[in-house]
Order: sequence, then structure tokens, then C-alpha cells
Amino acid sequence: MKYFGTDGFRGVANEGLNVEHAFKIGRFVGWYYGARQQRKARVIIGKDTRRSSYMFESALVSGLVASGADAYMLHVIPTPGVSYEVVDGAFDCGVMITASHNPYTDNGIKLVNSEGYKMDEDVLELIEDYIDGKTEVPLATGDAIGCTVDYMQGRNRYIAHLIASANFSLQGVKVGLDCANGAASSVAKPVFDALGADVRVINNSPNGFNINVDCGSTHIDRLRRHVVEQGLDVGFAYDGDADRCIAVDERGNVVDGDLILYVCGVYLNKHGRLTAGTVVPTVMSNYGLFKAFDDARLSYETTAVGDKNVYACMRENGYSLGGEQSGHVIFGDIECTGDGIMTSLRVMEVIRAERETLSQLCAPVKLYPQELVNVRVGDKDAAMSDEAVLAAARQAEEFLAGRGRVLVRASGTEPLVRTLAEAPTEELCREANAFVLRALEPHRA
Repeated sequence: MKYFGTDGFRGVANEGLNVEHAFKIGRFVGWYYGARQQRKARVIIGKDTRRSSYMFESALVSGLVASGADAYMLHVIPTPGVSYEVVDGAFDCGVMITASHNPYTDNGIKLVNSEGYKMDEDVLELIEDYIDGKTEVPLATGDAIGCTVDYMQGRNRYIAHLIASANFSLQGVKVGLDCANGAASSVAKPVFDALGADVRVINNSPNGFNINVDCGSTHIDRLRRHVVEQGLDVGFAYDGDADRCIAVDERGNVVDGDLILYVCGVYLNKHGRLTAGTVVPTVMSNYGLFKAFDDARLSYETTAVGDKNVYACMRENGYSLGGEQSGHVIFGDIECTGDGIMTSLRVMEVIRAERETLSQLCAPVKLYPQELVNVRVGDKDAAMSDEAVLAAARQAEEFLAGRGRVLVRASGTEPLVRTLAEAPTEELCREANAFVLRALEPHRA
């Protein structure tokens, strides 16, 4: 793919991704799902809170209606809200404008099909051909021109769906929420309020520039302090588009996606709700998680990094739980993509049902120290195919001699090579990573 990566078309706003790209995506999608089939397409659009999202929204809507589609605007909403409402409202496809956990200077366009899944690659290839001028799409005229619809009721239905998914009360529970000044800002608190929780929210005043800035699931320290200082029972942090969730227990300890998979996996299995007794983590999950799964007699099937890969495995095998250490967790019985707010509700379900604190529920998992280093490179494909880098990774594995592992991979969305070392001590992690970092030095940007 030239433009679309593992998580949509991303880039620095008006540099890597510009308004002409957005307009053309709208033009093609509006025609492909509508006029191409002699019908009028219905397309739903959501966005996060970064300043450029409004610009891209306007460009996409213009492209859609120019091709004859009707554009339904959800405005600011989490990415999973778009996936939910595409299905709930029987739309032809959905568009989410977001760069997730990236800085506000970046943005992206994610497309989902009518089933709420990430768009099929053959359609994305056709869009790329149109962007590059290899194909033409006719303009709609007369009464065939599409219209725009202010579709706020779609967001309200998504909030109602989240509330209805919780068959328990949170009366008397003190919950901290870090909304990352992003898409969760207008959704998370109303959900927890409706369930009766005593909600203490931080980072829910977006101004277009503060999304993900020292807050949210990628900057957890402020929520950790907030939970401890306010004496809260639990805390949840989301990323910019709220498809991730990282929790904080009552002691201020971080409960990442691995620990959430354990807590929810054990609970669901206990109640006969974990299909085949199997959880789907990724290769980036901690070795300690796998050992805890073994101790709990849970099976697991690992996938490549990316919630797309996790869900593909879940869908193919009918598994009901999977996710990533980063906080993408998918509950296959109720959703087809990670939903940070839904994840926090599922964690609360376990806490309430088991009558234990989050720290007690996590206690059986003994995580190994990890060191993850991101190296910005000029060409990540060249770096990953460099024999010196590959040899260094093998040397690092030999150095650990079965005491841990080293995983080297390219980022799917940024010009980065990530090297992860996992071992019994932090010092061993650093020493193992050093092999790979020396080999990557010539590739640094």
C-alpha cells in the first residue's frame, strides 16, 4: 500500500496527508458505494478533537456529496463509535478522522466497511489508484448531488449502547477517567455517570492542540497520581480516539492491556464465556502473561502486532477475547474493534462481580521487565532487511540464552523500528537491546 497503512492513511496534517487526499477519498467512496451501483450511498463520519480534524471533515464531506452520497456527521466520537453506528444505522461504510495516540500535528483517515470492520484492502487499493489519477470518477449533478446530515443522534445511540452493555451499578464506586483531551471527552463521563459512579475526570478540555499531550493511555503518570491523591477505587486512561484503555489500580499501579486480558480472561472462563478457553494476545505481550495463562489453565494464540491481526484470528476461530499490551482489547461477543470505554466497563464488571480490588485481581501475574526502544529511521523497510540488523537480533537472543527474548519490528504507522527486550532484569534487557541498537545506528534519520 502506498498511502494506507495498518491503521489507515496517516501523516502530518497538510504534509503527508492533505485536504486534497481527503476530498478524493470522499469522492471515490461516495461513487463506489453509490453511483457505481445506481444508488445513493449513505456514509457516516466521525472525528477526534485535533484542530485539523475539522478541516479534513469538511473535505471528506465535500467529496462525498459531490459524488452523490449522503454524508452523516457524527462529529467528535470515539473510533469504535463509528464502527458501532455503521452497523446499527445500516450505513454503507464509515470514516473516522484521527491519528489515535499520535501528536496533534498528525492526522489520519480510517475507513470501515458496512460490518464495522476495517476496510477491505482491495477497496483501499482502488482508492489509492484514484488518488494517483489512474482512474476517474464522475461528478453528481442536479438532484443526484448528495446532502449532509447532522447526525448527533448517532452518538447518543452509541452512548446508550455502552450504558446498556453494563448490567451492574457503580453506585459508591470512585472512578478516575483520563480522556486524553480527545474523543472520549464527550462520551466517557456520561456513561459512568449513568451507572451511578462517583466520577473524577481529568484531561477532558480539548482545544485542538492538547490531545494526547502528557495525558491519556500513553502518558499514565498523571492518572496514577490522581487515583492515589483522590483515594479512588480505579482509574482508566484512553488515547486520542478512545479505542485503547489502560487502567490504574487503587494503589496507583499501571494495569496495561496484558493484565486486562488476564483479569477478563480468567473471569470469562470461570463463567463459561471464554470461547475454547482461549485468549488472543500478540507477540509483544509479556512472557509473564503467558506463564500466568498457563497457571490459570487458559490457552492462548499469539498474532502479529496490530488489533487488525488480533481480530482476524478471533474472527477466523470464533474466539471471544483478544488484545494488545497497548490497551487495544476486543470482546468478540459484543464488538469487532477495540473500544476503550467498553474495556473499562468490562473491567468494572469483574471488580463488582468478584468483589475484589483490581490489584488483587492482577496479583497472580508476575510481569518480566521489558525495554522498548523506538529508533527513528530513514527507511524502515531497508533497516528491517539489513543483514547486520538481523544478525544483531540473533546475537541478542543468543546472549539471553533462553532467559528472555528480543523482538525487532517496524512500526505500521511511523518511520520507526522498535526493538523490545524482555528478561529477568532491566540490566539484561538493556544489554540485549544494545546489540540491535548498534546495528541500527547507520539507519537513523
